[in-house]
Amino acid sequence: MSSNPVAETVSSLMPRAKEELTALVAFKSVADFDQFPRSESVGAANWIASALRAEGFQDVDLLDTPDGTQSVYGYLPGPEGAKTVLLYAHYDVQPPLDEAAWATPPFELTERDGRWYGRGAADCKGGVLMHLLALRALKAHGGVPVHVKFIAEGSEEQGTGGLERYAEQHPELLAADTIVIGDAGNFRVGLPTVTSTLRGMTLVRVKVDTLEGNLHSGQFGGAAPDALAALIRVLDSLRAEDGSTTVDGLASDSAWEGLAYDEEQFRRDARVLDGVELIGSGSVADRIWARPAVTVLGIDCPPVVGATPSVQASARALVSLRVPPGVDAGEATKLLQAHLESRTPWGARVAVEQIGQGQAFRADTTSPAYQAMADAMAVAYPGEEMQYAGQGGSIPLCNTLAALYPRAEILLIGLSEPEAQIHAVNESVSPEELERLSVAEALCLRNYAAG
Repeated sequence: MSSNPVAETVSSLMPRAKEELTALVAFKSVADFDQFPRSESVGAANWIASALRAEGFQDVDLLDTPDGTQSVYGYLPGPEGAKTVLLYAHYDVQPPLDEAAWATPPFELTERDGRWYGRGAADCKGGVLMHLLALRALKAHGGVPVHVKFIAEGSEEQGTGGLERYAEQHPELLAADTIVIGDAGNFRVGLPTVTSTLRGMTLVRVKVDTLEGNLHSGQFGGAAPDALAALIRVLDSLRAEDGSTTVDGLASDSAWEGLAYDEEQFRRDARVLDGVELIGSGSVADRIWARPAVTVLGIDCPPVVGATPSVQASARALVSLRVPPGVDAGEATKLLQAHLESRTPWGARVAVEQIGQGQAFRADTTSPAYQAMADAMAVAYPGEEMQYAGQGGSIPLCNTLAALYPRAEILLIGLSEPEAQIHAVNESVSPEELERLSVAEALCLRNYAAG
């Protein structure tokens, strides 16, 4: 790769990229303003806006989206008559979870064992840097051959749909011939991969009430209905004995056709403890790319430390359901809600509130942009052929953009390979992957312009 001038330029820019990613990771830009100050997200947005202005972008603006967050937009004009490419990333991040479990502080980019650790390093502040590196390399070698629109979302991790609603209200803003979503990842480090499908998602909060107030478990336990026990029972009904997701009326037998995922490799990637079984049936790819998956994200109940001998009057949980392509997320939400309500025992009062939702996505991999990327990845990853994989996660904006711009080609690449451990403690990014994917993106834009 080093013999290519674009690759050589990207390589020379990597020390600067590390400094910039360090600055960007330092912002605690979690778009949950009950937990983290809004000023941290505002700071990250302003940092990106300044970076875009420094690269010559015009019309740089912080867009106030309907969910109360901001997305950063900029436009870089290319040659007259050139195609338009939209580059997407997001600057909001997941909470760090247990900060004490991190080997190094989550909001301080730290190099260790050849990787850069920090919350958002891969998902998806690294994606912002990937786009910037690609554009800088092109500017150093003849200029950027396409018109570029850049959008950095501020609430992707929350699933609250701010940018989706904004795009629907301003459909001309993000219109493009091709859209590069920098929020996916290679199947493994060193294997160039485009993501061809995404599961959709729905997020609900379920609350169970049984009593006017907590009761002494010795005096009333055994007859008084326990809300926490009722909640546990209804949550357990969402899984079969083998761990498969079982939402009444929701199909769960689809098969994945494409890149296989070796079970032992998955165990290593997922860091499954020795002796613990995987859940579900079918191939690993079936389970994580082609079938629904429910996850209980959190439960409100008394912690063990400080607990009292009480029958609980109320309990609450946050439940996520990932839905595969071909399943409407709205219909899945209705089925999940009906399931939770019908499976709640003892006549307990149950309330289900939808928090977020996003549709699944399937790309057209026969389009010219995919050929441009395949040729680019062959240069950036010598000896490797571009692979097509699914992704179990959701990027709701993809379907919004596909609906708004049905003729646009949508490519999904990024830095979230298995070793990155996104959403977990000790998230990291491979600087080699950042370098190679930046080269691939730059060459893809050049190939696409010439096609």
